[in-house]
Amino acid sequence: MRPLLPIAAVQCLIAAAQCLLCVSCGYVGDPLPPALNIASPITDLEAIELGDRLRVDFTIPPLTTEGLTLTRVGTVELRVGAGTNPFDTNRWAAGAKAYPLDVAKTGKAVGEIPAAEWIGKEVVVGVHVINPKGRSSNWSNLVSMRVYEPLATPANVKAASDPKGALVTWESAENSFRIFRKGPNEKDSVEVGTSTARTFLDAGAQFGAAYEYTVQAVHEHAQSGRSQPVVFTPKDEFPPEPPAGLTAVAGIGAIELVWDRNTEPDLRGYRVYRANENGAFARVAELIETPAYSDRAVESGKKYRYAISAVDQSGNESKQSVAAEAAAP
Repeated sequence: MRPLLPIAAVQCLIAAAQCLLCVSCGYVGDPLPPALNIASPITDLEAIELGDRLRVDFTIPPLTTEGLTLTRVGTVELRVGAGTNPFDTNRWAAGAKAYPLDVAKTGKAVGEIPAAEWIGKEVVVGVHVINPKGRSSNWSNLVSMRVYEPLATPANVKAASDPKGALVTWESAENSFRIFRKGPNEKDSVEVGTSTARTFLDAGAQFGAAYEYTVQAVHEHAQSGRSQPVVFTPKDEFPPEPPAGLTAVAGIGAIELVWDRNTEPDLRGYRVYRANENGAFARVAELIETPAYSDRAVESGKKYRYAISAVDQSGNESKQSVAAEAAAP
């Protein structure tokens, strides 16, 4: 009979065997409970009245409340209802009307519902995400808004050239507007300004480029549809100001002219006109860049009258300046 091992040795062997088993099976602890997959709350909800619809925009977060990736969205529910005084989220949610939204994944999302039921009322709007097992996220940030009769879409939009760009006009019974423009080679329209009148000067429009303009009426959270687009190419049809400060002085064998420099950024040059005594003006110099001219084609003892015009890069010519007179030496 083999001698029995001491108890301590047996215990050591058992412990070593358990260690080998742990290493071979990868066991590191007790199994974790299944993830709840509850979405983190939405924090960027925006709500507007767009024509005869209520529209919400929001982002479904990519993570769950446990910091894990949100794998399935389930249902996104929009609720609209009257607020409470004092406000209580649970009381509001219990009395609000629920609208399921068709949203299948995380990221940016949009939902729309008819506005007719809520016209003339102050309402609170919120959304939350319900996972496939019926577990709900907390409510999003809530938006309080008044729902109005649908705003009329601006009509008869027109555009005209202006010395500073394009002047857009329209007809509407509303008092506040957003103006949108789509430029050459641009895919989408962008907002270029707002107006509380029925006119807007687009100083960013470039002469010779084609633009598409639309106008939208706005009031608080309410927005009309956008107008029919008008396509327009502003043209530079506007001459510079007539030159000022012209003086004519007899010099040595010439009559010297000087005048004030024009300030237009697109100035190309000046034209000089001369008249003998009381005769008609005739052009004697073309597109001078500096505001000075020496007229040497004069006859001694004769009187001459001079006038100057300014010309821009598009060829538009100003009216002539006030005339100046001098006698040739």
